[in-house]
Amino acid sequence: MYEPTALPEKQPALRVVPMPADANQYGDIFGGWVMSQVDIAGAVPAARRARGRVATVAVNSFVFKQPVLVGDLVSFYAEITHIGRTSITVDVQVYAQRDPGKVICVKVTEASLTYVAMGADRRPRELPPE
Repeated sequence: MYEPTALPEKQPALRVVPMPADANQYGDIFGGWVMSQVDIAGAVPAARRARGRVATVAVNSFVFKQPVLVGDLVSFYAEITHIGRTSITVDVQVYAQRDPGKVICVKVTEASLTYVAMGADRRPRELPPE
């Protein structure tokens, strides 16, 4: 059922442990909870590159590969894959570490999101030069 793997050799954008309030009656974490965390993680490098506010404009793809369980240590790795005039596309890979006695690590989700840089007027703005 599980395809064990290892965490990427870089720092995660976000790391969190889901709690029972985030789960359905079977102990699986709600997909919407995972999606919101992916959005937060993807916004980290996007806001850093935009040097300011960003807004999510598209969820290009989202694949749930394994369930996330209560008590998993969930790590979100985000990487910019495309930069436009006002937009930034970020891929997010999500891994769960479970069973502290054996430390099983599985990839649970992968997604691609697009963010747009926002000005003080909350309208799209051009990205600053790198």
